[in-house]
Amino acid sequence: MMCVQGPIRGVLFSASILASLLMTVCPATAQADVLLAGTARADITDRTQPFNDPLFAKALVLKQNETVAVLITVDAVAIGGIGHIRDSFLSTVRESLQTSLGIPPRQVFVNASHCHGIVCSDVAERTIAAVQEAWKHLVPVRAGSGVGQEVRIMENRRLRLVDGSEADVRRAYSMPWDDEVTGIGPVDPEIGLLRLDRLDGTPLAAVYNFACHPIHGVPSGLSSADFPGFASTVIEENLGHGAMAFFVQGCAGDINPVTYKDVSTPHDCEPFGNMLGLNVLRGLRAIAEPVDQATLRVMNESLEIPWATDFEQRIRTLEAEQTKMLNSLQATNLNFRTFLPLYIQHAVNPQYPAWYSHRYLLDQANGRQDLERLDAENRAGLKAYEQNIRTMEKLTKLQTNLQLLKMHQRQVEQAESKMLTVEVGGLRIGEFVMVTFPGELTVQIGLNIKQASPHRFTFVAGYTNGYIYYTPTTEQRLNTGYAQEDCDTLVAPEWQQLFETRVAEMLSTL
Repeated sequence: MMCVQGPIRGVLFSASILASLLMTVCPATAQADVLLAGTARADITDRTQPFNDPLFAKALVLKQNETVAVLITVDAVAIGGIGHIRDSFLSTVRESLQTSLGIPPRQVFVNASHCHGIVCSDVAERTIAAVQEAWKHLVPVRAGSGVGQEVRIMENRRLRLVDGSEADVRRAYSMPWDDEVTGIGPVDPEIGLLRLDRLDGTPLAAVYNFACHPIHGVPSGLSSADFPGFASTVIEENLGHGAMAFFVQGCAGDINPVTYKDVSTPHDCEPFGNMLGLNVLRGLRAIAEPVDQATLRVMNESLEIPWATDFEQRIRTLEAEQTKMLNSLQATNLNFRTFLPLYIQHAVNPQYPAWYSHRYLLDQANGRQDLERLDAENRAGLKAYEQNIRTMEKLTKLQTNLQLLKMHQRQVEQAESKMLTVEVGGLRIGEFVMVTFPGELTVQIGLNIKQASPHRFTFVAGYTNGYIYYTPTTEQRLNTGYAQEDCDTLVAPEWQQLFETRVAEMLSTL
């Protein structure tokens, strides 16, 4: 079993110390059930154009006896479908790793952070190289699981309105008016944590699962890994010892950065990343001593989901609503130039908007009502113009959602199969249990899965092993307000029940 080359002089080794040394130096000959892990990263930034901070593909290889799992995190918007990573990326990476390392394709999990940074054209080749490098550096590790909390950096972007519908907070949409909003949706403040330490106690890797769209950006507006990139930097710099931080995007389909619609200050995601990173560190320190021989289990199953079949009906409904709104536009004497000062005048002094109060008193003394009649006329004009503004803003949202519905209608019509086949993955490392899905899961689905799980530390990752656009809850899917998640989707409303049922079965096995 001895594989240390060269003599070791002047030191006496106890049996336990010698065993630990042999496991560290010779993982291939270490005892059965020991969990091995290796990490590596590749810079995948498109350096042909200006960028703010680098993008990475990070590889975590896990091995226990004959079981192997690879977790790859990529600073990109999606694994195929949209953005700069091609649809062939996943199959290319998996086939290469099967050929070079013998890793079964379905045991490779690739999660996109969903940041909108621009990756290089050879991202697949660099990702493969990172996994191969991680494989070369497998070492025995101990694993610990836990949770952190972060509530300050995100909000649910769906707003409940007085008419019972829901609207989205998006840059492509005008905000609903304050008097139309009655409530907000939930967020998931939990940070799912996996800590992997070398046998000498130094950290090797930290995996953190969190749900929020990384779309806040940086003041320069250049390509960026967004808040996950800054969070990982904070974590890695504080852990030291070459430890690598892996951000795994969660159920962020309807979760925005909290100041996403701010127009008064430049958008800067770095403070959000710093806050998240510090709370990850707090959570990692709170984890009990990592354990030896943590169980490694991998599952990956196919799930058939019905395509949406109601595109035509929904398109007709929106087009009818468009016509209704167009017909509701009112004639008015005002334009924006005259509306704005009048609006301010009436807001500052609703009783005497046209002039100082003494002029009104003078009119009354002279038996006249000229200013009062002017005010009444202007109030009617202001009301009509404001209503036109509200209608115009709703029309722009409807137009955007119509385009999404028509795009997906074409995609479904061109589909060769009657069902959409996707991967539902499961990964267990000790007490850390994670299920994966290629859609932009909305947060309530993740909360449902966690609540129903038999495992203490259960986490959910969307944006994994492909991309199938938004996958909202059934209730959201049937929303009469037509938010983005409801329109930018390929799936029928019943998809949620099928998915949550399959996940429950997997969790009972994991």
